[in-house]
Amino acid sequence: MDNEIEYGEHGALGDAEYAEFMELAAEEGFDLEEVADDVAAAGHGPLPVLAVVGRPNVGKSTLVNRIIGRREAVVEDRPGVTRDRVTYEANWNGRRFKVVDTGGWEQDVLGIDASVAAQAEFAIEAADAVVLVVDAKIGSTDTDEAVVKLLRRAGKPAVLCANKVDGPSGEADAAVLWSLGIGEPYPVSSLHGRGTGDLLDAILEALPEAPTQTFGEPLGGPRRVALIGRPNVGKSSLLNKVAGQDRVVVNELAGTTRDPVDELIQLGGKTWKFVDTAGIRRRVHLQEGADYYASLRTAAALEKAEVAVILIDASETLSVQDTRIISMAVDAGRACVIAYNKWDLLDEERRYYLEREIERDLVQVQWAPRVNVSATTGRHMEKLVPAIETALAGWETRVPTGRLNGFLGELVAAHPHPIRGGKQPRILFGTQAGNKPPRFVLFATGFLEAGYRRFIERRLREEFGFEGTPVQVSVRVREKRGRKKS
Repeated sequence: MDNEIEYGEHGALGDAEYAEFMELAAEEGFDLEEVADDVAAAGHGPLPVLAVVGRPNVGKSTLVNRIIGRREAVVEDRPGVTRDRVTYEANWNGRRFKVVDTGGWEQDVLGIDASVAAQAEFAIEAADAVVLVVDAKIGSTDTDEAVVKLLRRAGKPAVLCANKVDGPSGEADAAVLWSLGIGEPYPVSSLHGRGTGDLLDAILEALPEAPTQTFGEPLGGPRRVALIGRPNVGKSSLLNKVAGQDRVVVNELAGTTRDPVDELIQLGGKTWKFVDTAGIRRRVHLQEGADYYASLRTAAALEKAEVAVILIDASETLSVQDTRIISMAVDAGRACVIAYNKWDLLDEERRYYLEREIERDLVQVQWAPRVNVSATTGRHMEKLVPAIETALAGWETRVPTGRLNGFLGELVAAHPHPIRGGKQPRILFGTQAGNKPPRFVLFATGFLEAGYRRFIERRLREEFGFEGTPVQVSVRVREKRGRKKS
């Protein structure tokens, strides 16, 4: 008799066990959608990887969006929009796999184009199979033939996608691509979805089967860390330094990163998911094309993260944009760490003025852990993980209701709310409505002024910590009930 475990829709859990597990998760207050995703993911080993490669502007990112079923990769009708290796998860006919979008590969290029080409080559080496995307309207070029040679040297299974075939008349152009010598060209319109089903069937044949399922891994996965900041403050350099490899393209050109790039990194004995994001510019609504969509992706990456590492260029004067980015992370309710990068470029005079600027402009986030680092030299990188762990601990802190109300009683007795208009609002009781970030609801006999709410927040921090996390305090006014008429 076969001793292999039969895995069903819910991994190693049967329907009854799955229902019981989800009921327990609901009682504990977990997000049930996230738990369901984690259960599904925990039932699988590492997924097979598909790299999508080709020369610039042949529609690789459009094809990736079509494969994953959503508009995730930044797309614009000009070459060179994608620069890094960006990984997404896809599902076709019940089989899950990873798709790696790459920048356009070109031969004999310099500068940022050479870095982009190198990232595409890394993607080919790490993939289990490759899709070569060719523009069927233009036909094969010398660059396409050079990519074919690259694929042959790598020895990876390859599927040829003849893109931009919008109708039957274009299929003759696709047939010409047999000349590339890597098999049947699949005529596809990534933009309209034409022919993508046949292409995906061929991709599944080229990909290896998913590894043996290994249900029982801890739920939740690595903690998610978003690197955010102005363009050119060193976010990509920092990611490369902690990853120990050239994971993303780095260039002096501001705005090099477009798509958020996820990377699992071992630091401090733990696995973290770092997300490099596009630089946040001053006026998002005035941006166009790729920069506009890159800003939207950055905001989405911040929402998915648990902690934001906000990079500030310490060698330059603090700008209004720096404070806006910090406010953006605070408003999103993320745990925050402020990393002052390029510390190796500072002299004593600049350090003096930086401290004055921090005291003047960042007084509202004095609670955020601060690290002074250099992504170029690796200075103080070992301090990054303790700061992140401190911020996450504050972000997840929960105060017992009894202890909170004892603290509020002493606070109100010692520092009552000022009398306004002959009335003095009084706090009746309070509760912590949630954490991640900590949210408190105070029930009072009248409206509490903003200054008094800030005073309460400051004292909450002094009493309970909350280092590295925003604290939200809201007030519910309990109206006096009028006497019933007899």
